Amino acid sequence: MLEVKNVTKRYGKNVACDNVSFTLEPGTLTVLLGPNGAGKSTIIKSIIGFLKYDGSITVNGMVNKSVEARKILGYIPEMPSLYPTLTVTEHMEFIARAYKLTDYKDRVNMLLERFELDDKRKKFGDELSKGMQQKLNLCLGLLPDPEIILLDEPLLGLDPHAIKELKNYIEEMRQAGKTMLISTHIIDSVDMLWDRTIIMQKGQIRANVTRSEVDGSGRSLEDLFFEVTEGIDKSSVSEAGENE
Repeated sequence: MLEVKNVTKRYGKNVACDNVSFTLEPGTLTVLLGPNGAGKSTIIKSIIGFLKYDGSITVNGMVNKSVEARKILGYIPEMPSLYPTLTVTEHMEFIARAYKLTDYKDRVNMLLERFELDDKRKKFGDELSKGMQQKLNLCLGLLPDPEIILLDEPLLGLDPHAIKELKNYIEEMRQAGKTMLISTHIIDSVDMLWDRTIIMQKGQIRANVTRSEVDGSGRSLEDLFFEVTEGIDKSSVSEAGENE
């Protein structure tokens, strides 16, 4: 379980996250939605321990910045940060050694094959296209097979085949009992099975609802998003148009 309690992050006078609280239950997939600048990346970077903040974040009861918590937390950033003079294989080896993984070769092969990097093993980081860099970014984050996985805009830069493969892999992880938080500003990209949606705007949580609550309301996720962030009830607009 991951618990975020009253987290506030300021950059000078700018409040990027304002008293944010939520819980990720074990084995669930939570979608973090919000327009650009809503504070999504800030809260994810706070969870992973990259930022200082006010409030508390715990992972299975442990402080998120502790060594034990870091062992079960995985992070796939929005922008790949690769070493230009390391090959694809060397990047994977670096992560394996950093996490002190054993018997990881088969998992490396599986990930590189699934994300179509098997024939790019000897390519250096700066020789890869942006799409390939994002694929390697995914492989590096997934290699340690963490219990809790944070994915920040994971579909950006991927080709249609890679998007389909990632969505399939996300569902496999969900079925395997992994806890996932997927951040995005593109509603259409979260057409996979999800359990809870958190909508952020201007650093605050505007909605925190389960899938059953959304389905039971008769609204789509898109309807809820625009109603919360823009005050637009799309269903009412649609009905008015039909009556005319």
